[in-house]
Formats: sequence, structure tokens, C-alpha cells
Amino acid sequence: MNMKIKLAACILFGAVYFCAFVVAAASKDRTDKETKNASTIDQATLEAWSAPFRGWHYYPDPIIPEDLKIPGNEAFHSFDVPTVYQIPGQPEKWFMSLIGFNGQGYNSFVVESTDLLNWTNPRLAMGFGREGEFDFGGRVIGAYLYNSYDIKAPRVLKKRDGKFWTLYGSYARQGSYEIDPGYEGVASSVDGLSWLRAKEKYILSVHEPEVGEWEKDCIYQPWLVEYKGKFYNFYNAKRMPEWIEQLGLTTSTDLMNWERYKENPIVRVRKGGYDDKFCSDGKVFRDGDHWVMFYFGVGRDGAHIMVAFSRDLQHWTSHPDPLYKAGGHPGGLDKQYAHKISLVYNPSNNIFYLYYCAVGNKGRCIGLLTSKALPGSLP
Repeated sequence: MNMKIKLAACILFGAVYFCAFVVAAASKDRTDKETKNASTIDQATLEAWSAPFRGWHYYPDPIIPEDLKIPGNEAFHSFDVPTVYQIPGQPEKWFMSLIGFNGQGYNSFVVESTDLLNWTNPRLAMGFGREGEFDFGGRVIGAYLYNSYDIKAPRVLKKRDGKFWTLYGSYARQGSYEIDPGYEGVASSVDGLSWLRAKEKYILSVHEPEVGEWEKDCIYQPWLVEYKGKFYNFYNAKRMPEWIEQLGLTTSTDLMNWERYKENPIVRVRKGGYDDKFCSDGKVFRDGDHWVMFYFGVGRDGAHIMVAFSRDLQHWTSHPDPLYKAGGHPGGLDKQYAHKISLVYNPSNNIFYLYYCAVGNKGRCIGLLTSKALPGSLP
């Protein structure tokens, strides 16, 4: 009798184990298929999703010239990394942060506009950090916490704990342009104009034990997205000696402590492509049922504005062709580089304004492309 009971128990245990194995295998297969579906975007979909962001019109002159002559900071020039935003309670005004270089390092500045074309009142937003610290060589703000990341939403800053927030890129040493290894920090502001470091230690660097081979030499600029209670930081980083830059992801629940995504980099260089050497400075927005990332690629003798898409913020598919190639501007404004964008939608005229760092016959300046022609635009 005991033997029969033992035999029945063994059969029952085996059946339960087998069922559990089948369920687990089915669950894994379903998860793998879901992951594959999330990460696979076919060419026809890439064409459809990228179509609204092609066919740009050229604003003839720099929006921000190479030498802005900012009062009290006249030594800063070669402006770069534009990021447009709005402050709650000021719906008729836009602000743009940007960086300038004085031969020693970066400072961040802010200008303002009521028409998205004429930018005035330049002033310091965030200067050098303290000597001996990770941001002594300069601080590059612009990865703001927004109320909404929808592609057509106003770029209104969001308050958290009574303050506005941005992630920023930085360098520890002064004396040259972007001295490795680079760091990222977090800053806050009470007015959206002047920013202070919010955490004494950096939030991302090459010094963490989990740093990947692809990012081991320098960490560059962040981009912040908040979605379903989680913060996403899209950042580009460098590997030497080839000088390859690619895009990675790190996440947080409090803006202070971050964890790298295990499958980094999420946007990778493509041999022979327009992003053969760099995939950098990603800017991510929600567009209907998917996410769109504007980034710049370096390849085929230029820096070009590229685009990638995702359904889950983790798996990305890049379109092989640029949204905009360097050298497209009839006036030679971006003859060498077209990169580091800021995209804003103006509901009053149903136009996208794409600001970018243009390098060409007028130095390093901020140019403008629009989705429809403005008065004075070049075709």
C-alpha cells in the first residue's frame, strides 16, 4: 500500500513539474515574442513614422550667432546644444538654454522669445562648478523634466518637490574643449532660469563598476523622460581609440540614483551608414502609440540629423537615412555639421520648429528649420 501511495505521489509530482515546465516555457516564448515585436519595426513603418519630420524649410540666418556678446560673459562664443522650454504661467514666452565656450570650458546660458524667431535677454543659467569637483570644467543643462513629452505638447517645465529639474553634462577639468572622461549631474531651479547642483556627487560616470566597454572613455549629454512613474536618461558615451559614440539608457525612480540598462547601447553605430561613427545627443518624445528619438549621426563626411523609433523606450530601430543632411542649407550655414536638435511645435501656426547646432560658413551657431515656410524662409 505504501509503495502504491509513493508511486502515485511520484506520478503526481512529475505531472505537476511537467505542467509547470510547459507553462514557464510558454510564458518565456510569449515574452520573447513580445520583446521581438516591440523591438522589430519594419521599413514601411519607419517611412510612415518619419514622414512628418522631413521636407524642412530653411531660416536664412542664424537664430543665435556664433558670437552673442552676452553682458558680463563676452568671452563665451560658439553656441551649441539648444533646448527650448516654457515656464508655467508664461504661455506667451519661450526660453532657450544653450552653451558657450570661452577657451577654458562651458557655461550654460538662457535667452527668451515671444515668437520663436527673435531671441533676446541672454544671461547666465549655470556656470563652472567648484575647483576639484566633477563639474569644474563646465555644465551643460537642457535635459529638463517636462509636464509632457508628447511630440506636440508645450515644453513646459514640471515641478517636483517645489522645484524645476534638469540633468546636465559636465567636465572635471578646464583648459580645452570637452576634456575626458565627462560626467552627469542633476540640478534644480526655483525660477526655471538659474540652476544649482542638487546632488553633491555625480549621477553617471565612467567610474561605476558596471560601466560598459562601449562607454568606458567619456560620458556626454543626458536627455530626461518621465513615463509611468519612472525616469529615463538617454545619454551618449565614447569608446576609444576608435572614438565611437553610441547611445545608452539608465533609469531611476527619484532622479538621484540611477541604474544602467543591461542591454546598452540601445542605439548603435552602423558601418558605412550616416551614423558610422557617432549616435549622439538623443532627444525622445511620444508620438501617438510610439516613441521617436532625434539624434545626430556622424558618417559619410558629416554630422546629420537622424531618427530612431521605439514602442517601449528600450528597443530602438533607426531609419537608415537622415531626416536632414549636413550641407543642406543654401546659405552654407551647416556645410560641415547639422546636429544637437531641439524640436518645438507651435499650435498657433501648426509648425514644427527644429533648432540645431549648425557649423559652416558662419561658425558654430544655432540654426532653424521649420516644417512649413515662414516669411523669408528659403525653399
